[in-house]
Parts: sequence; structure tokens; C-alpha cells
Amino acid sequence: MFCSFSYKKMFLVVFFLSIALSLTLGRYTVSLGNVFWDIQRYLQGNLAFQDLSPDSHVILIRIPRILMAILVGASLSASGMVYQCLFRNPLVSPDILGISPGACLGAAIAILFSYRHPFMIQSCAFFFGILAVFFTYRLALFSGGHTVIMLVMSGIVVSSFCTALLSLIKYTADPYSQLPAIVFWMMGGLHQVGWKELTFALPLVSLGLGMIYLLRRNLNLLSLGDEEARSLGMNVALMRLIFIVFSTVVVGATISITGVVGWIGLVIPHISRITITSDHTVSLPWAMGIGACFLLLIDTLARTITPQEIPIGIITALIGAPFFAYLLIFRKERGWGKW
Repeated sequence: MFCSFSYKKMFLVVFFLSIALSLTLGRYTVSLGNVFWDIQRYLQGNLAFQDLSPDSHVILIRIPRILMAILVGASLSASGMVYQCLFRNPLVSPDILGISPGACLGAAIAILFSYRHPFMIQSCAFFFGILAVFFTYRLALFSGGHTVIMLVMSGIVVSSFCTALLSLIKYTADPYSQLPAIVFWMMGGLHQVGWKELTFALPLVSLGLGMIYLLRRNLNLLSLGDEEARSLGMNVALMRLIFIVFSTVVVGATISITGVVGWIGLVIPHISRITITSDHTVSLPWAMGIGACFLLLIDTLARTITPQEIPIGIITALIGAPFFAYLLIFRKERGWGKW
């Protein structure tokens, strides 16, 4: 059985090893021994908080970043699996309904009008990302229904419009300050994550992922197709809307802080299906775990391979694109499994 106890133990080992590497590696190498010694002395009352060693202070700075990496990886992976199931298409990613172009547009507007405060950029990115998905869904309804094909076509329209507006903003932005800030934000990264950003994202992501996890059994019915799902008593339109809403919330809450992080929502669901099972009740939580570990390792790599931190969106693309090419070439005879 794919989800045997040995698989779970292996995942736990990889997960905690990823956390340990993220805590210790980076521009400043940290000794966990010194940190544990500080914790012991602090709990015993023999050390004041302000007297903690530099290693402990670095750990405290890295903890929210590590937690955010876990949230982002799990959110994008879960949303990617949901959308691939809803649209029954292996090429679907979480930005199919326009949330990423909408978030980029919102962040660019905030930067253009000198709202350089991180919270303003995050708020605008989140609001415009949600707004883009809302317009996509309403356009699909006005165009003749909420079928899969109408949602996809409406997503293309809204994404193209947001991209055009984004290009206009980049064209008019100051090339010495605003334009580099917009481009750098779009590359994605966790360099600005702190406790405030984590506090903003954690409630929304917890709510969205919790609801997706509780409703994951319905994904198996939706993957059969609309007619089959209706014959089994499901309100397909309502259930599809529920999944779209919660997936949009978790993706919007994460990318509004990190910027665009591509390929995770496209590739990780395939890894979960290939290595575990196509049953969404099992593969969905596994995809969340695999995505969290993957982004933890990617973020650690981004902070260590060069003196200057590399945006994680670049590394995910460099790894995700060749892997997806492998899937296209070597799995064409076996098929893509159940959606």
C-alpha cells in the first residue's frame, strides 16, 4: 500500500530535516547546539531574553519565514490539485482563473502610487487577486453558465486584461525605483516575511486549507465529470464554487506576501498522484506535505547557493519545467491518471 507506515515515517524524517536545514543554513550558519543551550538556560531563568546568543536571534528571525514557506507550499499544492480535478486537466495551475495576474496588478498599483509599505502591497495584491477571480466567475455566468470551458475562457480574458494593465503600469513606472520593485516582487520570494506577514496569512490559509481538506472526498466525484456527479446527488455548481472560493483565498493570501511562485501548483499534484494514489482523499494531504517540504528546501537553496538571495520563483521554474517535460515525455503511454 502506497500510504504505508514506512512512507509516513520517511515523510516525517524529510520534513523535520528540511526544517532543520532551513533553520541552520543561509547567509549566517547557525549552530543548533547553541540554540538548545540558550533555550534550556532561558527556561531555567538563568538567561534574559535580550542576552540570547546571535544564533538564537537568527533562529527567531527565520522561524516566521519557515512557517510561511510551509503554508505557501501546502497552499499552492492543494489548490493546484483542486483545480486540476475541477477542470479535469493535467495542465491546470492555481492561476488559471486570473488570481496571479490580478495580484501582480494590485501590487504594481500599490508600488506605482508610492504605497511602498509592505502591508499596503500585500493588501492590494490580495484584493485584486480575489477581484480577478470574482470577475472571471461572473463573466462565465454572463457568458452562458459556469461550465468548465466557460470558466477557462473567462479566466483567459481576465488574465489578459490584467496583464495588459500591468504592462501599462510597468511602462509608465519610474525605471530607477518603481519598475525594479515591481519586477522583483513578481519573481517571488520570502525575504520580507516576518511575524506580521505570517499573522496576516495564517488565519486565511488555515480556514481555506481546512475546508478543502474536509471536503476532499467530493473531489473524487467531481473528477468523474459533471453528469456523473449530478447522478450521484451532488450539486456540481455549488460544490465547484465552494472549492474555487477557498482555493482562491489560500492562494491569494500566500502570493500577496511572497509574490508569484510558479510551477508548484502544477507539478506537486502530479508527484503526489504518481507516488501515492489518485484517490484525492489520500493524495490531497500528501500533496500539501510534499509541497511544504519542497518549498522549504527551495527557500533554503535560494538563501545559500549565492551571496545574494535568489528569488524562489526562478528556482521553482528551473526545477519545475524540466520535471514537467519529463512527465510529458515518459508518461504519455501510461496516461495521466484520475482527475
